[in-house]
Amino acid sequence: MRLHIITLAVFCCAFAESRKIRGISSSYKRFYKEKRSFLCIDGSKMIPFEQVNDDYCDCEDGSDEPGTSACPRGRFYCTNLGFRPHYIPSSRVNDGICDCCDASDEYNSHARCQNTCWNLGQQERAYVEGQMRTLDEGLQLKQQLIEEGVLLWREKQAQLRDLQQVAEDLQIKLEEHRRRKHEADRLKEQTLKALEAGDSSLRRQNSTVSGIFQLLDSNKDGSITVDEVQAKVTLIHDEERVLSEDEAVALLGGGRQMDLAEFQHTLWDILTRGDSVKIKDAHDAAGGLVGEDPHLQAADRALSPAWKHSAFPSFPIFILQLKWLEDFLIFPGNVCHINNMMLICWTHTSSIMLFFASHMLPERSAALQGAC
Repeated sequence: MRLHIITLAVFCCAFAESRKIRGISSSYKRFYKEKRSFLCIDGSKMIPFEQVNDDYCDCEDGSDEPGTSACPRGRFYCTNLGFRPHYIPSSRVNDGICDCCDASDEYNSHARCQNTCWNLGQQERAYVEGQMRTLDEGLQLKQQLIEEGVLLWREKQAQLRDLQQVAEDLQIKLEEHRRRKHEADRLKEQTLKALEAGDSSLRRQNSTVSGIFQLLDSNKDGSITVDEVQAKVTLIHDEERVLSEDEAVALLGGGRQMDLAEFQHTLWDILTRGDSVKIKDAHDAAGGLVGEDPHLQAADRALSPAWKHSAFPSFPIFILQLKWLEDFLIFPGNVCHINNMMLICWTHTSSIMLFFASHMLPERSAALQGAC
């Protein structure tokens, strides 16, 4: 009884194996369900199911012979359990050469094929695992580089903001320096104009000082002596009295004589103050000064004969044109002052520039005082 059961099981297994459709993948098994007829996959023909894998090509697409080499366009599916499955041309089925690693293509040949799929799968898995490790390392390195790049980007952004702030500060400083330079250029231009005007005034003053010195230097020897001071200088409040020798020596700064440089800083200052002494025959001195100063020449030409021969011959009558006085007072440091009967003007580069008598018509005196 037991023998009969074993025999029946073997027969059933052999029958099932005989009816197994070879050379198809699991996705195509739905087309090969055992039934009374088989429809070619391209839909070109309907054949009895018994003609599937009967080693005769009935369908043009070779779909009725997936497990034989009957159809030239057929394909055989290698399952290759444990390794990669793939297709081979059906012409290679049972050709004596092992094309599938599971030897399923040589099921009815004399070839002695071994199932090497497990070994190939292990090699494939080892290769894939190595690739995966390399990929993981690459991804980790990529992530590290990304993080470093983000930190570097933030650092560069901070540096960029700092540089932009520095650039803005420098631009502000540049504008400030440009403004200061423009202001300095403007002040320089004004200063140069003032210096030019001051040089002109200084030349006129030096010309006036030199004229008075030459007037006092009777013998033209380049120095003023005690005798020349006694002859040319007199007291304002006592014009008739001749200066004593001691008074003359005092006016000369304690010496017996002085040159032009000493005169400009001593006796000239005393004379221009006009509060103690003056020059005799001041009208003649005025004529000499007028000849040297163009403004005074114009003023002298503007005088009427009655003014030049007025009742005050002992005082220098220098009439300064109001327009010239206005131009003179424009420059900083230039100032005029009416003291007693003298109009005294100071320049911004030296001490006394000119002095003028105030014995004039009331309206002229008032006009000069208003200008000063």
